[in-house]
Amino acid sequence: MVNDRGARRARNTPASPGTAVPDPDNDPSILPSRGRQSFGQHAGAFVRELLAVVIGAVIVASLLRGFVGQMFIIPSISMQNTLQIDDRVVVEKLSSIKRGQVVVFANPGGWLSGVVPTERGPLGQALEFVGVLPDTSTEHLIKRAVGMPGDHVVCCDAQGRITVNDVPLDETSYLFRSPDGVVADPSKIRFDVVVPADGIFVLGDNRGASRDSRCHLNDTGPGQLKGENAFVPLDLVVGRAIAVAWPVGDAHRLSVPATYAGVPVAVEPAPARPVVKAGPEASC
Repeated sequence: MVNDRGARRARNTPASPGTAVPDPDNDPSILPSRGRQSFGQHAGAFVRELLAVVIGAVIVASLLRGFVGQMFIIPSISMQNTLQIDDRVVVEKLSSIKRGQVVVFANPGGWLSGVVPTERGPLGQALEFVGVLPDTSTEHLIKRAVGMPGDHVVCCDAQGRITVNDVPLDETSYLFRSPDGVVADPSKIRFDVVVPADGIFVLGDNRGASRDSRCHLNDTGPGQLKGENAFVPLDLVVGRAIAVAWPVGDAHRLSVPATYAGVPVAVEPAPARPVVKAGPEASC
């Protein structure tokens, strides 16, 4: 008891003049040791936070690539002049496909030949996987969706135009145009098809240099009708190309040409299997 009263008196005794009184709130020498962190502890906390941010960003980028959008590099001249070699196109995956859109799809089988892939190192492949870099895969193609399920697509009418559901298409706004201004023919291959319920009929804008649906109208395969491989299954369609993002000087939107606005929906329900009439030249 005596010591306790003495301690209280000592705490209440004012300091003598000229004597500095320690401030426990600001004097690091008397702060509890558990409130101080070493440089190593600060560095460790920073690294942990940085890893959490990076991992979160990779997860978000991967989800966006898988379900929202993705970039692809154009490897060939089949879509000129709409798309040039090495253009970077943005592909949107949320919307349903409509007639006239430019679409990216996985190889239906036998459509690709002679394409040399662009090799990337491990880092480039990782950045491509999460969607930071455009996809260089040669297992995808890009064409224009001309015929939707049930559409009757014919080449050609008396004026040399492709018709969809008996409506002729004016394709001069997007078909390949030579340096002297000559527009390519819509098609030198004659055909008359009805698109099946689960497929689309696609054509390149540079018809003379495009291995598209026309080139597979005579394909045969196990369990398939002749020409069935010419129609891209809807479940192989990655999405619609909405814009050229690179090079910056050539960046532009990829809109649906006005000619498709006048095409009516198919009169008859889409058949389960395609209806195909084509000559021997439909093999490219």
